[in-house]
Amino acid sequence: MKQTIGGITLLVRDYDEALAYYCEKLGFDLLEDTALDDDKRWVLVAPPGSTGSPLLLAQAATPAQQASIGNQAGGRVFLFLHTDEFWPAYRRMEAQGVQFLEEPRHEPYGWVVVFADCYGNKWDLLGPAAAENK
Repeated sequence: MKQTIGGITLLVRDYDEALAYYCEKLGFDLLEDTALDDDKRWVLVAPPGSTGSPLLLAQAATPAQQASIGNQAGGRVFLFLHTDEFWPAYRRMEAQGVQFLEEPRHEPYGWVVVFADCYGNKWDLLGPAAAENK
């Protein structure tokens, strides 16, 4: 039996605001944007070339959901963005105004830097250990 996680829900304040951030600042691809009713859309984004689970951008609809925007992991790193070209990805994101919370550092598993998305969710940008600091 083969199983996969088909997507990860990310609560957002506004669909279009989230699309602008993820597609323009992070360079993600818009995979689908389908209206389900007057207020709800099925919006999927993923990094270019990704074979992993896409993000389902879900506009918060209740006060409890709104309170969770930006804190879906209780302040811990929530999502991990892997790249095979760490320094070009880091520099492109930096030029786009992505908020980095620290300087890149080398760990036994590779290069890593924590950034916050437009809602405050923490992400790790991760690259191979062999990446040269250029």
